[in-house]
Amino acid sequence: MKKAVVTGGYGFIGSNLVRLLLKKKYKVLNIDKLSYSSNRYNLSGIKDKRYKFIKLDICNQVGLYKILKNFKPDIIFNLAADTHVDRSIDSPNNFIKNNYYGVFSLLECIRKYEISKSIKLRLVHISTDEVYGDIKNKKKSIEGDTYNPSSPYSATKGAADLLIKSYVRTFGTNAIISNCSNNYGPRQFPEKIIPLFTTNLIDGLNVPIYGDGKNIRDWCHVFDNCTAIDLVLREGKLGEIYNIGASNEITNLELTHHLLNLTNCDESRISWVEDRPGHDRRYSINTEKIRGLGWEPKISFSDGLAETIRWYQENRLWWEPLKGMP
Repeated sequence: MKKAVVTGGYGFIGSNLVRLLLKKKYKVLNIDKLSYSSNRYNLSGIKDKRYKFIKLDICNQVGLYKILKNFKPDIIFNLAADTHVDRSIDSPNNFIKNNYYGVFSLLECIRKYEISKSIKLRLVHISTDEVYGDIKNKKKSIEGDTYNPSSPYSATKGAADLLIKSYVRTFGTNAIISNCSNNYGPRQFPEKIIPLFTTNLIDGLNVPIYGDGKNIRDWCHVFDNCTAIDLVLREGKLGEIYNIGASNEITNLELTHHLLNLTNCDESRISWVEDRPGHDRRYSINTEKIRGLGWEPKISFSDGLAETIRWYQENRLWWEPLKGMP
């Protein structure tokens, strides 16, 4: 039986990946420091004896190395990260520590563990399309493009990606990186645009749109992202980057109109607010490489968005305590 560590397993993508790995008969150890966006309820109901949770900050090298030595994993999926751009603007220090130093700590523990055991682990690091920065005209970012991050969040993710690639070349670390577009789906912390706007509309509140609302993002359902991550693990080439996206590029204003329609609200619920500093106009990624491995998204944006809205409408007890958390 394969043994996998998932760091950040109580987060949005991490918890979905844990569930997928258990379905695929992995033994799974979830390592999470339980930050504000971690939620134990994301994995409530799991009674599987193959699942275990340990509370730990991956910056704690001593504790992390001890866990690796005891659990003896075959694979590590790294999803431990701070991910909200607005928070990175308000407090860059946390992002540098968690997103960059945390990855350094993980890489060092893997390197020392491999030396002590004379074995090789496989690391799958989950990154973001935001590392490529603003995309002009009709161009799409490919995996070999130079990183050009615009926010402290994307800069720390990009720096971590480059650090991993240096460990691949210098130490032979068996790592793969995935750069995914915006994820959505049930159980996403309500600071991201879809759950924030949806829960605001449910509560009778307005939704704040930055600038002119014409910033473009590609949307990928979290389930589709997790199946792509699993495929990258099995079929991906070590040391490579794989873009993951579902080709659902729309403006934030178009997305808002979808949400208004699905919640039976009108445009009077829109509040226009000053644009965010350094706000990238458009992200767009070429996904031919991952599709060449046989991956295709299964959930259409219209079906996935409708399902997501229903989930928030039916699960107020999950999201209401999280609204407005510092």
